[in-house]
Amino acid sequence: MLGSNTASEDRLKLFPRNSQEICEKIQSLIKDTCQVEVEVMVYGDGAFKDPKTGIWEFADPVVSPGFTKGLIGTPREIKLKYVVDKELEAQEGSIDEVIKDRILKKKASNLDATETLGTTPRMYTNLIGSLCDLVSGSGDKGTPIVHVQGYFDDYTSEW
Repeated sequence: MLGSNTASEDRLKLFPRNSQEICEKIQSLIKDTCQVEVEVMVYGDGAFKDPKTGIWEFADPVVSPGFTKGLIGTPREIKLKYVVDKELEAQEGSIDEVIKDRILKKKASNLDATETLGTTPRMYTNLIGSLCDLVSGSGDKGTPIVHVQGYFDDYTSEW
């Protein structure tokens, strides 16, 4: 198994020691080569499926040991069911317009309020890392590259 980059019963595959530096270098190379700004992260086992409940759960306390600065933060989510059930009757306009208006107000105020109940705040790196892990397979599958596009779009984004 010399030179193998996969994990096994007697072999571990670890994060690179210089994950942050690697991410910044890849970002710079892509920008210099393609004139495109991308965000880059090193990710690991972000989620696993509990065999008893069948529920996907976060597994690794550090999903991403290195990432570029554009991945800092959490999504600003609202609970659509709450808005529709509690506020839609009092609002004028289409459902689409009311929901977009509430999302935009949430973005502007960034308040913790009842419209966010039921949404669990997670870091972008945890969410994207878990998504990448689910798409690419576990860490023992090699060293994949996953391209995620449109993750930061929301219901108010223009298509």
